Amino acid sequence: MQLNITGTPAKKEVFEQVDKYLLENGFNIITQDQTRPWGGFFVIDETQSDKFIEFFLKDIPEAKTQSIGKVSPKILIVEPGKRLSWQYHYRRSEVWKVIAGEAGVVTSDTDEETPLQTKKLNDVIILKKGERHRLIGTNGWGILAEIWQHTDTEHPSNEDDIVRVTDDFGR
Repeated sequence: MQLNITGTPAKKEVFEQVDKYLLENGFNIITQDQTRPWGGFFVIDETQSDKFIEFFLKDIPEAKTQSIGKVSPKILIVEPGKRLSWQYHYRRSEVWKVIAGEAGVVTSDTDEETPLQTKKLNDVIILKKGERHRLIGTNGWGILAEIWQHTDTEHPSNEDDIVRVTDDFGR
């Protein structure tokens, strides 16, 4: 069964649809955050990392490689017209896959932003540790499966491991 977000539903409705989809497919939601100014996310139980990778990312060699260490699975929800911060991380690399809608992505090895790339259903984004990136909502809601590969086993990455180069929301 595929997740299908059509039209321009309200944020609450999008979260309800994603919540239902995850539960119907047997995922344990640890937490969700609908308060982000760009949308929000669901955190999936880390004990289900292998199941998450098999369900969402099975055809991505980098995802299988990343599953060797500690992995944190999430679902990102980006609102139309909103942008996450231009950011990077010291203690993780990431794999993203568009599972519903579409999203814009900007990446760079430097602080200079490159042109927007529009990613559609099933497109994959591989982000190296330290690579600058920004996720951008396009015309509709973008829903992405994400895994973090923690690159420092002594100090796993968390939400504090975000270095914001620029941010639309003053964070």
